[in-house]
Amino acid sequence: MSPVGLHVRPAHSDDVAAIIECAKRAYAMYVERLGREPAPMLADFNRAVESDQVLVVCTQAEVAGYVVSYQRRDDLFIENIAVSPDFQRQGLADLMLDHLYQVATAAGCRNVVLYTNVKMTENLAWYAKRGYRETHRLHEDGFDRVYLCKNLQ
Repeated sequence: MSPVGLHVRPAHSDDVAAIIECAKRAYAMYVERLGREPAPMLADFNRAVESDQVLVVCTQAEVAGYVVSYQRRDDLFIENIAVSPDFQRQGLADLMLDHLYQVATAAGCRNVVLYTNVKMTENLAWYAKRGYRETHRLHEDGFDRVYLCKNLQ
């Protein structure tokens, strides 16, 4: 069940500025810890929206969060997920994930795969509580990443 007044929908080109702002605000706390802007702050959201890879969770007036994902073989890959600080701890990320799980299952995906930065330790704990398990770690695109997987079957 979604929090009152919120809904998940595909992103439109008119949402890109709000998605960029959400990413900057949501990931700002990690800049000092990482010594640079995290990958989501550098993402090409125009391309992702044009490729139908972005869902947003919205109030009637604004974008409160987003998720960038796409199918890879029989997995759904989450490239990036964020909730604006004004809306955090209200279940919006779970709302988006639940929506993605339904989409992934309908598309025949067996797993949801994602990564987070090794220094974003609170994310590792958050995903573990949601049934994700670590599969491997890589230094990739200048970042130290932890890959996680959740089985949908």
